[in-house]
Amino acid sequence: MTPPVLEVVGLRVEVEGRGDDIVDDISFAIGAGEVLGLVGESGSGKSTVGLALLGHTRRGARITGGEVRVEGRDILGLSPAGLRGLRGKTVSYVPQDPASALNPALRIRTQLEEVLETHAFGDSRAARAARMREMLEEVLLPSDDGFLRRYPHQLSGGQQQRVGLAMAFACRPRVIVLDEPTTGLDVTTQAHVLSTVRDLCSAHGVAALYVSHDLAVVATLADRVAVMYAGRIVENGPERVLFRAAAHPYTRRLVEAIPEMSGRHALEGIAGTAPRPGQRADGCFFAPRCTYAVEACTIELPPLEQSGEGHFVRCVRHAEISALGVSERRPAPELPEPDTATTLVSVRGLDAWHGDRQFLFGIDLSVLPRQCVALVGESGSGKTTLARCIAGLHRDFKGELALYGKPLAAGARARSRDDRRRLQYIFQSPYSSLNPRKTIAQIVSQPLGLFFDLDHRETHERVVATLERVRLNPSAMTRYPHELSGGERQRVAIARALAAEPTLLVCDEITSALDVSVQAAIIDLIAELQREMKLGLLFVTHNLALIRTIAEEVAVMNAGRIVERGKVEDVLASPQDAYTKALLADTPSMELALAAGA
Repeated sequence: MTPPVLEVVGLRVEVEGRGDDIVDDISFAIGAGEVLGLVGESGSGKSTVGLALLGHTRRGARITGGEVRVEGRDILGLSPAGLRGLRGKTVSYVPQDPASALNPALRIRTQLEEVLETHAFGDSRAARAARMREMLEEVLLPSDDGFLRRYPHQLSGGQQQRVGLAMAFACRPRVIVLDEPTTGLDVTTQAHVLSTVRDLCSAHGVAALYVSHDLAVVATLADRVAVMYAGRIVENGPERVLFRAAAHPYTRRLVEAIPEMSGRHALEGIAGTAPRPGQRADGCFFAPRCTYAVEACTIELPPLEQSGEGHFVRCVRHAEISALGVSERRPAPELPEPDTATTLVSVRGLDAWHGDRQFLFGIDLSVLPRQCVALVGESGSGKTTLARCIAGLHRDFKGELALYGKPLAAGARARSRDDRRRLQYIFQSPYSSLNPRKTIAQIVSQPLGLFFDLDHRETHERVVATLERVRLNPSAMTRYPHELSGGERQRVAIARALAAEPTLLVCDEITSALDVSVQAAIIDLIAELQREMKLGLLFVTHNLALIRTIAEEVAVMNAGRIVERGKVEDVLASPQDAYTKALLADTPSMELALAAGA
Protein backbone atom coordinates (compact mmCIF):
# COMPACT_ATOMS: atom_id res chain seq x y z
CA MET A 1 0.00 0.00 0.00
CA THR A 2 1.10 3.58 -0.68
CA PRO A 3 2.16 5.22 2.62
CA PRO A 4 -0.02 8.16 3.72
CA VAL A 5 1.17 11.70 3.06
CA LEU A 6 0.17 12.80 6.57
CA GLU A 7 0.21 10.81 9.81
CA VAL A 8 -0.79 12.19 13.20
CA VAL A 9 0.09 9.94 16.15
CA GLY A 10 -0.92 10.57 19.80
CA LEU A 11 -1.09 14.37 19.45
CA ARG A 12 -1.57 16.27 22.72
CA VAL A 13 -2.02 20.04 23.13
CA GLU A 14 -2.25 21.57 26.62
CA VAL A 15 -3.21 24.87 28.20
CA GLU A 16 0.14 26.49 28.90
CA GLY A 17 1.06 26.59 32.59
CA ARG A 18 -1.90 24.46 33.70
CA GLY A 19 -1.31 21.10 32.06
CA ASP A 20 -5.01 20.66 31.20
CA ASP A 21 -5.37 19.02 27.82
CA ILE A 22 -7.16 20.85 25.01
CA VAL A 23 -6.85 17.81 22.74
CA ASP A 24 -5.25 14.44 23.47
CA ASP A 25 -4.71 11.03 21.88
CA ILE A 26 -5.36 12.39 18.38
CA SER A 27 -4.33 9.91 15.67
CA PHE A 28 -5.27 9.70 11.99
CA ALA A 29 -3.69 9.42 8.53
CA ILE A 30 -4.52 11.03 5.16
CA GLY A 31 -3.38 9.73 1.78
CA ALA A 32 -2.55 11.62 -1.42
CA GLY A 33 -5.66 13.18 -2.98
CA GLU A 34 -7.79 12.23 0.04
CA VAL A 35 -9.98 14.59 2.08
CA LEU A 36 -10.57 13.87 5.77
CA GLY A 37 -13.44 15.78 7.34
CA LEU A 38 -12.88 16.78 10.97
CA VAL A 39 -16.23 17.64 12.56
CA GLY A 40 -17.62 18.51 15.97
CA GLU A 41 -19.16 21.34 17.98
CA SER A 42 -17.36 24.60 18.74
CA GLY A 43 -14.74 24.02 21.42
CA SER A 44 -14.20 20.38 20.50
CA GLY A 45 -10.60 21.07 19.44
CA LYS A 46 -10.95 20.86 15.64
CA SER A 47 -9.06 24.08 14.86
CA THR A 48 -6.41 23.24 17.48
CA VAL A 49 -5.67 20.00 15.62
CA GLY A 50 -5.65 21.82 12.27
CA LEU A 51 -3.11 24.39 13.47
CA ALA A 52 -0.95 21.67 15.03
CA LEU A 53 -0.42 20.24 11.54
CA LEU A 54 1.61 23.40 10.88
CA GLY A 55 3.47 23.03 14.18
CA HIS A 56 1.52 25.99 15.52
CA THR A 57 -0.83 26.71 18.44
CA ARG A 58 -2.84 29.73 19.50
CA ARG A 59 -1.52 31.86 22.34
CA GLY A 60 -1.84 30.13 25.70
CA ALA A 61 -1.51 26.60 24.29
CA ARG A 62 1.44 24.35 23.50
CA ILE A 63 2.02 20.98 21.87
CA THR A 64 3.30 18.57 24.54
CA GLY A 65 3.14 15.16 22.92
CA GLY A 66 2.72 13.09 19.79
CA GLU A 67 3.99 13.30 16.23
CA VAL A 68 2.84 15.01 13.02
CA ARG A 69 4.59 13.24 10.13
CA VAL A 70 4.53 14.70 6.62
CA GLU A 71 5.91 12.14 4.15
CA GLY A 72 7.57 10.36 7.05
CA ARG A 73 9.21 13.41 8.66
CA ASP A 74 8.05 14.57 12.11
CA ILE A 75 7.57 18.32 11.69
CA LEU A 76 7.14 18.93 15.44
CA GLY A 77 10.90 18.46 15.85
CA LEU A 78 11.77 21.24 13.40
CA SER A 79 13.34 24.53 14.47
CA PRO A 80 11.34 27.78 14.18
CA ALA A 81 13.18 28.53 10.93
CA GLY A 82 12.38 25.05 9.63
CA LEU A 83 8.69 25.50 10.46
CA ARG A 84 8.60 28.87 8.68
CA GLY A 85 10.00 27.22 5.56
CA LEU A 86 7.43 24.41 5.83
CA ARG A 87 4.34 26.61 6.25
CA GLY A 88 2.87 27.61 2.93
CA LYS A 89 5.24 25.40 0.97
CA THR A 90 4.79 21.86 2.29
CA VAL A 91 1.77 22.40 4.57
CA SER A 92 -0.73 25.17 3.72
CA TYR A 93 -3.62 26.68 5.65
CA VAL A 94 -6.90 28.25 4.50
CA PRO A 95 -8.60 30.20 7.34
CA GLN A 96 -12.30 30.65 8.02
CA ASP A 97 -12.47 34.39 7.32
CA PRO A 98 -10.80 35.36 4.03
CA ALA A 99 -11.31 39.07 4.68
CA SER A 100 -9.07 38.99 7.75
CA ALA A 101 -6.52 36.63 6.17
CA LEU A 102 -5.74 38.96 3.25
CA ASN A 103 -3.79 42.19 3.80
CA PRO A 104 -6.25 45.05 3.10
CA ALA A 105 -3.39 47.43 2.20
CA LEU A 106 -1.85 45.24 -0.53
CA ARG A 107 -3.07 44.50 -4.04
CA ILE A 108 -3.91 40.91 -4.97
CA ARG A 109 -0.86 40.69 -7.28
CA THR A 110 1.50 41.69 -4.45
CA GLN A 111 0.04 39.12 -2.03
CA LEU A 112 0.24 36.27 -4.55
CA GLU A 113 3.79 37.19 -5.59
CA GLU A 114 4.82 37.36 -1.93
CA VAL A 115 3.92 33.69 -1.36
CA LEU A 116 5.94 32.51 -4.36
CA GLU A 117 8.95 34.71 -3.58
CA THR A 118 9.01 33.78 0.12
CA HIS A 119 9.34 30.10 -0.75
CA ALA A 120 11.58 30.70 -3.82
CA PHE A 121 9.08 29.02 -6.11
CA GLY A 122 10.24 29.28 -9.73
CA ASP A 123 13.66 30.31 -10.98
CA SER A 124 12.67 33.69 -12.41
CA ARG A 125 10.14 36.50 -12.14
CA ALA A 126 8.58 35.35 -15.43
CA ALA A 127 8.17 31.81 -14.06
CA ARG A 128 6.48 33.15 -10.94
CA ALA A 129 4.19 35.38 -13.02
CA ALA A 130 3.19 32.35 -15.10
CA ARG A 131 2.51 30.31 -11.95
CA MET A 132 0.47 33.17 -10.48
CA ARG A 133 -1.81 33.27 -13.52
CA GLU A 134 -2.05 29.48 -13.55
CA MET A 135 -3.11 29.31 -9.91
CA LEU A 136 -5.79 31.98 -10.44
CA GLU A 137 -7.18 29.97 -13.34
CA GLU A 138 -7.14 26.83 -11.13
CA VAL A 139 -9.51 28.54 -8.70
CA LEU A 140 -11.63 29.98 -11.54
CA LEU A 141 -10.62 33.63 -11.03
CA PRO A 142 -9.60 36.15 -13.73
CA SER A 143 -5.84 36.47 -14.21
CA ASP A 144 -5.86 39.79 -16.09
CA ASP A 145 -4.03 42.87 -14.85
CA GLY A 146 -7.28 44.58 -13.89
CA PHE A 147 -8.14 41.84 -11.38
CA LEU A 148 -4.57 41.65 -10.04
CA ARG A 149 -4.60 45.40 -9.33
CA ARG A 150 -7.61 45.11 -7.03
CA TYR A 151 -7.50 45.25 -3.24
CA PRO A 152 -9.28 42.58 -1.11
CA HIS A 153 -12.20 44.90 -0.27
CA GLN A 154 -12.97 45.16 -4.00
CA LEU A 155 -13.70 41.42 -4.18
CA SER A 156 -16.76 39.45 -3.07
CA GLY A 157 -16.51 37.01 -0.17
CA GLY A 158 -16.31 34.08 -2.59
CA GLN A 159 -13.55 35.76 -4.62
CA GLN A 160 -11.60 36.51 -1.43
CA GLN A 161 -11.84 32.86 -0.39
CA ARG A 162 -10.68 31.73 -3.85
CA VAL A 163 -7.65 34.03 -3.57
CA GLY A 164 -6.96 32.37 -0.20
CA LEU A 165 -7.16 28.97 -1.90
CA ALA A 166 -4.86 30.12 -4.70
CA MET A 167 -2.28 31.26 -2.12
CA ALA A 168 -2.59 27.96 -0.25
CA PHE A 169 -2.05 25.85 -3.40
CA ALA A 170 0.55 28.22 -4.91
CA CYS A 171 3.67 26.23 -3.99
CA ARG A 172 2.15 22.79 -4.65
CA PRO A 173 1.91 21.75 -0.97
CA ARG A 174 1.66 18.12 0.12
CA VAL A 175 -0.83 18.86 2.92
CA ILE A 176 -3.55 21.51 3.18
CA VAL A 177 -5.65 22.42 6.23
CA LEU A 178 -9.00 24.06 5.46
CA ASP A 179 -10.47 25.61 8.62
CA GLU A 180 -14.21 26.14 7.95
CA PRO A 181 -13.45 28.01 4.69
CA THR A 182 -17.08 28.26 3.55
CA THR A 183 -18.85 29.21 6.81
CA GLY A 184 -19.62 32.80 5.77
CA LEU A 185 -20.46 32.04 2.13
CA ASP A 186 -23.83 31.57 0.45
CA VAL A 187 -24.64 28.14 -0.97
CA THR A 188 -23.76 28.96 -4.59
CA THR A 189 -20.34 30.39 -3.72
CA GLN A 190 -19.81 27.57 -1.23
CA ALA A 191 -20.55 24.95 -3.89
CA HIS A 192 -18.00 26.50 -6.25
CA VAL A 193 -15.33 26.72 -3.52
CA LEU A 194 -15.92 23.07 -2.48
CA SER A 195 -15.71 21.92 -6.10
CA THR A 196 -12.42 23.81 -6.48
CA VAL A 197 -10.99 22.20 -3.32
CA ARG A 198 -12.01 18.72 -4.47
CA ASP A 199 -10.55 19.17 -7.96
CA LEU A 200 -7.24 20.66 -6.76
CA CYS A 201 -6.66 17.97 -4.12
CA SER A 202 -7.37 15.22 -6.62
CA ALA A 203 -5.32 16.76 -9.45
CA HIS A 204 -2.21 17.43 -7.36
CA GLY A 205 -2.36 14.53 -4.87
CA VAL A 206 -2.76 16.82 -1.86
CA ALA A 207 -3.75 15.37 1.53
CA ALA A 208 -6.49 17.65 2.89
CA LEU A 209 -7.93 18.10 6.38
CA TYR A 210 -11.31 19.83 6.10
CA VAL A 211 -12.37 21.27 9.48
CA SER A 212 -16.10 22.02 9.72
CA HIS A 213 -19.19 21.85 11.89
CA ASP A 214 -21.42 21.50 8.80
CA LEU A 215 -21.94 17.78 8.31
CA ALA A 216 -23.92 18.26 5.08
CA VAL A 217 -20.88 19.98 3.53
CA VAL A 218 -18.55 17.26 4.80
CA ALA A 219 -20.83 14.56 3.38
CA THR A 220 -20.47 16.07 -0.12
CA LEU A 221 -16.69 16.55 0.05
CA ALA A 222 -14.88 14.15 2.39
CA ASP A 223 -13.72 10.59 1.76
CA ARG A 224 -13.50 9.85 5.48
CA VAL A 225 -14.73 11.64 8.61
CA ALA A 226 -13.31 11.97 12.12
CA VAL A 227 -15.74 13.21 14.78
CA MET A 228 -14.32 15.17 17.74
CA TYR A 229 -15.89 15.76 21.13
CA ALA A 230 -14.24 17.56 24.08
CA GLY A 231 -10.73 17.17 22.69
CA ARG A 232 -10.92 13.51 21.64
CA ILE A 233 -11.74 11.72 18.39
CA VAL A 234 -14.82 9.64 19.27
CA GLU A 235 -15.47 8.13 15.84
CA ASN A 236 -13.47 7.79 12.64
CA GLY A 237 -14.44 6.03 9.46
CA PRO A 238 -15.45 6.17 5.79
CA GLU A 239 -17.89 9.02 5.22
CA ARG A 240 -20.84 6.94 4.01
CA VAL A 241 -20.41 4.23 6.65
CA LEU A 242 -20.19 6.81 9.42
CA PHE A 243 -23.25 8.82 8.35
CA ARG A 244 -25.37 5.76 7.52
CA ALA A 245 -24.42 3.64 10.54
CA ALA A 246 -22.88 5.84 13.21
CA ALA A 247 -21.82 3.78 16.22
CA HIS A 248 -21.23 6.65 18.66
CA PRO A 249 -24.27 8.36 20.26
CA TYR A 250 -22.74 11.81 19.70
CA THR A 251 -22.33 11.23 15.95
CA ARG A 252 -25.92 10.01 15.77
CA ARG A 253 -27.16 13.15 17.50
CA LEU A 254 -25.17 15.34 15.11
CA VAL A 255 -26.71 13.56 12.11
CA GLU A 256 -30.20 14.06 13.57
CA ALA A 257 -29.52 17.81 13.83
CA ILE A 258 -28.84 18.20 10.09
CA PRO A 259 -31.69 19.93 8.20
CA GLU A 260 -33.29 17.70 5.55
CA MET A 261 -34.47 18.88 2.15
CA SER A 262 -37.46 16.53 2.59
CA GLY A 263 -38.38 18.12 5.94
CA ARG A 264 -39.86 14.83 7.17
CA HIS A 265 -38.22 14.88 10.59
CA ALA A 266 -37.90 17.42 13.39
CA LEU A 267 -34.48 18.91 14.03
CA GLU A 268 -33.09 17.49 17.26
CA GLY A 269 -30.65 19.64 19.24
CA ILE A 270 -28.36 18.23 21.94
CA ALA A 271 -29.13 19.40 25.47
CA GLY A 272 -26.23 20.67 27.58
CA THR A 273 -22.71 21.69 26.57
CA ALA A 274 -19.37 19.91 26.17
CA PRO A 275 -16.96 20.15 29.14
CA ARG A 276 -14.05 22.59 28.75
CA PRO A 277 -10.37 21.78 29.40
CA GLY A 278 -9.83 21.27 33.11
CA GLN A 279 -13.51 20.42 33.69
CA ARG A 280 -13.57 16.98 32.10
CA ALA A 281 -14.54 14.25 34.56
CA ASP A 282 -13.48 10.60 34.49
CA GLY A 283 -15.12 8.34 31.96
CA CYS A 284 -16.73 9.23 28.65
CA PHE A 285 -16.96 13.01 28.31
CA PHE A 286 -20.29 12.71 26.45
CA ALA A 287 -21.93 10.59 29.17
CA PRO A 288 -23.80 13.52 30.90
CA ARG A 289 -25.59 14.29 27.58
CA CYS A 290 -25.97 10.70 26.36
CA THR A 291 -29.23 8.73 26.39
CA TYR A 292 -27.32 5.43 26.09
CA ALA A 293 -25.02 6.04 29.11
CA VAL A 294 -24.56 3.30 31.73
CA GLU A 295 -22.45 3.17 34.88
CA ALA A 296 -19.39 1.87 33.00
CA CYS A 297 -19.38 5.08 30.93
CA THR A 298 -18.52 7.15 34.02
CA ILE A 299 -15.53 5.08 35.19
CA GLU A 300 -12.88 5.55 32.50
CA LEU A 301 -12.54 7.03 29.04
CA PRO A 302 -13.19 4.27 26.48
CA PRO A 303 -10.40 3.49 23.99
CA LEU A 304 -10.91 3.69 20.22
CA GLU A 305 -12.10 0.23 19.16
CA GLN A 306 -12.72 -1.16 15.69
CA SER A 307 -16.40 -1.35 14.74
CA GLY A 308 -15.90 -2.32 11.10
CA GLU A 309 -13.39 -2.08 8.31
CA GLY A 310 -11.63 1.27 8.73
CA HIS A 311 -14.31 2.29 11.28
CA PHE A 312 -13.20 3.10 14.87
CA VAL A 313 -15.39 4.18 17.80
CA ARG A 314 -14.75 5.37 21.38
CA CYS A 315 -17.84 3.93 23.12
CA VAL A 316 -18.33 0.96 25.45
CA ARG A 317 -21.72 0.20 23.84
CA HIS A 318 -20.80 0.71 20.18
CA ALA A 319 -21.69 -2.86 19.18
CA GLU A 320 -25.21 -2.53 20.66
CA ILE A 321 -25.71 0.92 19.14
CA SER A 322 -24.58 -0.26 15.70
CA ALA A 323 -27.03 -3.17 15.92
CA LEU A 324 -29.92 -0.77 16.60
CA GLY A 325 -29.80 0.43 13.00
CA VAL A 326 -31.17 3.83 12.04
CA SER A 327 -32.87 5.63 14.94
CA GLU A 328 -36.58 6.37 14.73
CA ARG A 329 -36.72 10.14 14.48
CA ARG A 330 -39.49 12.44 15.66
CA PRO A 331 -41.64 13.62 12.73
CA ALA A 332 -41.61 17.33 11.95
CA PRO A 333 -44.32 19.19 13.91
CA GLU A 334 -47.26 20.70 12.09
CA LEU A 335 -46.81 24.36 11.22
CA PRO A 336 -49.35 26.75 12.79
CA GLU A 337 -52.27 27.80 10.62
CA PRO A 338 -51.87 31.46 9.53
CA ASP A 339 -54.65 33.92 10.30
CA THR A 340 -55.92 34.71 6.80
CA ALA A 341 -58.46 37.28 8.05
CA THR A 342 -55.85 40.03 8.22
CA THR A 343 -52.34 40.88 7.02
CA LEU A 344 -49.64 41.50 9.61
CA VAL A 345 -47.07 43.20 7.35
CA SER A 346 -47.48 44.11 3.70
CA VAL A 347 -44.91 45.46 1.24
CA ARG A 348 -45.99 46.87 -2.12
CA GLY A 349 -43.81 48.17 -4.95
CA LEU A 350 -40.79 48.73 -2.72
CA ASP A 351 -37.60 50.12 -4.28
CA ALA A 352 -34.53 50.70 -2.10
CA TRP A 353 -31.14 52.34 -2.55
CA HIS A 354 -27.72 52.34 -0.92
CA GLY A 355 -26.37 55.75 -1.90
CA ASP A 356 -26.98 56.21 -5.63
CA ARG A 357 -27.21 52.47 -6.34
CA GLN A 358 -30.60 50.76 -6.38
CA PHE A 359 -30.68 47.42 -4.54
CA LEU A 360 -34.38 46.49 -4.47
CA PHE A 361 -36.81 46.63 -7.39
CA GLY A 362 -40.60 46.49 -7.06
CA ILE A 363 -40.80 44.14 -4.07
CA ASP A 364 -44.25 42.78 -3.15
CA LEU A 365 -44.45 40.67 0.02
CA SER A 366 -46.84 39.97 2.85
CA VAL A 367 -46.68 38.12 6.18
CA LEU A 368 -49.84 36.94 7.93
CA PRO A 369 -50.28 36.56 11.69
CA ARG A 370 -48.87 33.17 12.85
CA GLN A 371 -47.17 32.70 9.46
CA CYS A 372 -43.46 32.20 8.77
CA VAL A 373 -42.21 33.49 5.42
CA ALA A 374 -38.67 32.51 4.47
CA LEU A 375 -36.57 34.91 2.42
CA VAL A 376 -33.76 33.09 0.61
CA GLY A 377 -31.07 33.92 -1.93
CA GLU A 378 -27.35 34.45 -2.40
CA SER A 379 -25.31 37.10 -0.62
CA GLY A 380 -26.07 40.44 -2.26
CA SER A 381 -29.54 39.37 -3.43
CA GLY A 382 -31.20 42.02 -1.24
CA LYS A 383 -32.61 39.81 1.56
CA THR A 384 -31.16 41.78 4.45
CA THR A 385 -31.89 45.16 2.84
CA LEU A 386 -35.58 44.20 2.55
CA ALA A 387 -35.64 42.91 6.15
CA ARG A 388 -34.04 46.13 7.40
CA CYS A 389 -36.55 48.27 5.48
CA ILE A 390 -39.42 46.44 7.19
CA ALA A 391 -37.77 46.77 10.62
CA GLY A 392 -37.09 50.49 10.13
CA LEU A 393 -33.29 50.10 10.05
CA HIS A 394 -33.00 51.23 6.41
CA ARG A 395 -34.77 54.42 5.36
CA ASP A 396 -33.77 55.02 1.75
CA PHE A 397 -36.71 53.40 -0.02
CA LYS A 398 -39.93 54.18 -1.85
CA GLY A 399 -43.13 52.16 -1.92
CA GLU A 400 -45.85 51.08 0.48
CA LEU A 401 -45.06 49.46 3.82
CA ALA A 402 -47.90 48.73 6.25
CA LEU A 403 -48.47 47.06 9.64
CA TYR A 404 -52.01 45.72 10.05
CA GLY A 405 -53.01 47.96 7.13
CA LYS A 406 -51.60 51.11 8.75
CA PRO A 407 -48.73 52.79 6.84
CA LEU A 408 -45.28 52.47 8.41
CA ALA A 409 -42.81 55.35 8.30
CA ALA A 410 -39.50 54.80 6.52
CA GLY A 411 -37.29 54.77 9.63
CA ALA A 412 -37.70 53.44 13.16
CA ARG A 413 -37.25 56.91 14.71
CA ALA A 414 -40.24 58.20 12.75
CA ARG A 415 -42.48 55.34 13.92
CA SER A 416 -44.67 55.24 17.00
CA ARG A 417 -43.44 53.46 20.10
CA ASP A 418 -46.05 50.74 19.63
CA ASP A 419 -45.00 50.14 15.99
CA ARG A 420 -41.37 49.79 17.10
CA ARG A 421 -42.40 47.35 19.82
CA ARG A 422 -44.39 45.17 17.44
CA LEU A 423 -41.49 44.70 14.97
CA GLN A 424 -38.38 43.16 16.53
CA TYR A 425 -35.14 42.20 14.78
CA ILE A 426 -32.73 39.35 15.69
CA PHE A 427 -29.32 39.85 14.11
CA GLN A 428 -27.04 37.34 12.44
CA SER A 429 -24.06 37.34 14.79
CA PRO A 430 -24.68 36.61 18.49
CA TYR A 431 -21.08 37.71 19.10
CA SER A 432 -21.52 41.32 17.94
CA SER A 433 -25.22 42.04 18.57
CA LEU A 434 -24.96 42.06 22.39
CA ASN A 435 -23.30 44.85 24.38
CA PRO A 436 -20.20 43.25 25.99
CA ARG A 437 -20.28 45.75 28.87
CA LYS A 438 -23.81 44.91 30.03
CA THR A 439 -25.00 41.91 32.00
CA ILE A 440 -27.62 39.58 30.53
CA ALA A 441 -30.23 41.08 32.89
CA GLN A 442 -29.44 44.61 31.64
CA ILE A 443 -29.59 43.50 27.99
CA VAL A 444 -32.97 41.74 28.30
CA SER A 445 -34.51 44.46 30.50
CA GLN A 446 -33.67 47.26 28.05
CA PRO A 447 -36.82 46.78 25.87
CA LEU A 448 -38.92 46.60 29.04
CA GLY A 449 -37.74 50.07 30.03
CA LEU A 450 -38.43 51.41 26.53
CA PHE A 451 -41.91 49.99 25.97
CA PHE A 452 -43.49 49.31 29.39
CA ASP A 453 -44.00 51.16 32.65
CA LEU A 454 -42.74 48.58 35.16
CA ASP A 455 -41.20 48.85 38.61
CA HIS A 456 -37.96 47.07 39.58
CA ARG A 457 -39.68 43.91 40.89
CA GLU A 458 -41.91 43.56 37.81
CA THR A 459 -38.92 44.09 35.51
CA HIS A 460 -36.93 41.39 37.33
CA GLU A 461 -39.85 38.94 37.12
CA ARG A 462 -40.28 39.62 33.39
CA VAL A 463 -36.56 39.09 32.71
CA VAL A 464 -36.61 35.77 34.62
CA ALA A 465 -39.73 34.61 32.75
CA THR A 466 -38.30 35.62 29.37
CA LEU A 467 -35.01 33.83 29.97
CA GLU A 468 -36.88 30.71 31.04
CA ARG A 469 -39.00 30.96 27.89
CA VAL A 470 -35.85 30.67 25.74
CA ARG A 471 -34.59 27.84 28.02
CA LEU A 472 -31.87 29.81 29.78
CA ASN A 473 -31.32 29.45 33.50
CA PRO A 474 -32.02 32.73 35.35
CA SER A 475 -28.57 32.32 36.96
CA ALA A 476 -27.23 33.72 33.66
CA MET A 477 -28.65 37.16 34.53
CA THR A 478 -25.47 38.32 36.27
CA ARG A 479 -23.12 37.07 33.57
CA TYR A 480 -21.70 38.97 30.58
CA PRO A 481 -21.96 37.90 26.91
CA HIS A 482 -18.34 36.68 26.74
CA GLU A 483 -19.13 34.17 29.49
CA LEU A 484 -21.74 32.43 27.32
CA SER A 485 -21.49 30.05 24.37
CA GLY A 486 -22.61 31.12 20.89
CA GLY A 487 -25.93 29.31 21.25
CA GLU A 488 -26.56 30.87 24.66
CA ARG A 489 -25.80 34.34 23.29
CA GLN A 490 -28.28 33.84 20.47
CA ARG A 491 -30.91 32.78 23.02
CA VAL A 492 -30.24 36.05 24.88
CA ALA A 493 -30.74 37.97 21.61
CA ILE A 494 -34.04 36.14 21.10
CA ALA A 495 -35.06 36.87 24.71
CA ARG A 496 -34.31 40.58 24.21
CA ALA A 497 -36.62 40.63 21.17
CA LEU A 498 -39.37 38.66 22.94
CA ALA A 499 -39.29 40.96 25.97
CA ALA A 500 -40.95 43.64 23.81
CA GLU A 501 -43.92 41.28 23.17
CA PRO A 502 -43.68 41.67 19.37
CA THR A 503 -46.11 40.53 16.70
CA LEU A 504 -43.42 40.09 14.01
CA LEU A 505 -39.89 38.71 14.50
CA VAL A 506 -37.37 39.38 11.74
CA CYS A 507 -34.70 36.65 11.97
CA ASP A 508 -31.67 37.59 9.85
CA GLU A 509 -29.46 34.50 9.29
CA ILE A 510 -29.68 33.81 13.02
CA THR A 511 -28.12 30.33 12.85
CA SER A 512 -25.39 30.82 10.22
CA ALA A 513 -22.63 31.23 12.84
CA LEU A 514 -23.79 28.30 15.00
CA ASP A 515 -22.96 24.59 15.21
CA VAL A 516 -25.44 22.26 13.57
CA SER A 517 -26.62 20.91 16.97
CA VAL A 518 -27.07 24.44 18.37
CA GLN A 519 -28.78 25.51 15.13
CA ALA A 520 -31.30 22.68 15.55
CA ALA A 521 -32.06 23.76 19.12
CA ILE A 522 -32.52 27.42 18.10
CA ILE A 523 -34.82 26.54 15.18
CA ASP A 524 -36.87 24.26 17.43
CA LEU A 525 -37.09 27.09 19.98
CA ILE A 526 -38.18 29.69 17.41
CA ALA A 527 -40.85 27.34 16.03
CA GLU A 528 -42.16 26.63 19.54
CA LEU A 529 -42.25 30.34 20.43
CA GLN A 530 -44.11 31.10 17.21
CA ARG A 531 -46.80 28.56 18.12
CA GLU A 532 -47.05 29.73 21.75
CA MET A 533 -47.00 33.49 21.11
CA LYS A 534 -48.78 33.40 17.71
CA LEU A 535 -45.94 35.34 16.12
CA GLY A 536 -45.38 36.23 12.50
CA LEU A 537 -41.86 35.44 11.29
CA LEU A 538 -39.75 36.77 8.45
CA PHE A 539 -36.92 34.24 8.33
CA VAL A 540 -33.91 35.38 6.27
CA THR A 541 -31.49 32.61 5.31
CA HIS A 542 -29.42 31.11 2.49
CA ASN A 543 -29.99 27.56 3.80
CA LEU A 544 -32.85 26.07 1.80
CA ALA A 545 -32.89 22.81 3.75
CA LEU A 546 -33.42 24.73 6.98
CA ILE A 547 -36.68 26.38 5.92
CA ARG A 548 -38.56 23.08 5.49
CA THR A 549 -38.89 22.73 9.26
CA ILE A 550 -40.08 26.24 10.07
CA ALA A 551 -41.55 28.16 7.11
CA GLU A 552 -44.89 27.87 5.35
CA GLU A 553 -44.03 30.16 2.43
CA VAL A 554 -40.76 31.07 0.73
CA ALA A 555 -39.75 34.04 -1.40
CA VAL A 556 -36.59 33.56 -3.50
CA MET A 557 -34.59 36.73 -4.17
CA ASN A 558 -32.03 37.39 -6.90
CA ALA A 559 -30.41 40.72 -7.79
CA GLY A 560 -32.91 42.73 -5.74
CA ARG A 561 -36.07 41.07 -7.10
CA ILE A 562 -38.34 38.27 -5.89
CA VAL A 563 -38.06 35.72 -8.70
CA GLU A 564 -40.26 33.00 -7.18
CA ARG A 565 -42.68 32.72 -4.31
CA GLY A 566 -45.03 30.03 -3.02
CA LYS A 567 -45.56 27.24 -0.52
CA VAL A 568 -42.23 25.86 0.67
CA GLU A 569 -43.01 22.27 -0.36
CA ASP A 570 -44.11 23.40 -3.84
CA VAL A 571 -41.09 25.63 -4.51
CA LEU A 572 -38.55 23.08 -3.24
CA ALA A 573 -40.22 20.10 -4.95
CA SER A 574 -40.92 21.82 -8.26
CA PRO A 575 -39.00 25.11 -8.71
CA GLN A 576 -40.02 27.15 -11.74
CA ASP A 577 -37.33 29.80 -11.97
CA ALA A 578 -33.86 28.88 -13.27
CA TYR A 579 -32.23 30.71 -10.35
CA THR A 580 -34.20 28.69 -7.77
CA LYS A 581 -33.21 25.48 -9.56
CA ALA A 582 -29.53 26.49 -9.45
CA LEU A 583 -29.82 27.42 -5.76
CA LEU A 584 -31.31 24.02 -4.92
CA ALA A 585 -28.65 22.21 -6.95
CA ASP A 586 -25.89 24.02 -5.01
CA THR A 587 -27.35 23.40 -1.55
CA PRO A 588 -25.37 20.66 0.26
CA SER A 589 -27.65 17.84 1.31
CA MET A 590 -26.85 14.82 3.46
CA GLU A 591 -29.70 12.90 1.82
CA LEU A 592 -28.44 13.52 -1.71
CA ALA A 593 -24.82 12.80 -0.76
CA LEU A 594 -25.77 9.43 0.74
CA ALA A 595 -28.08 8.59 -2.17
CA ALA A 596 -25.27 9.33 -4.63
CA GLY A 597 -23.00 6.88 -2.84
CA ALA A 598 -25.60 4.14 -2.43
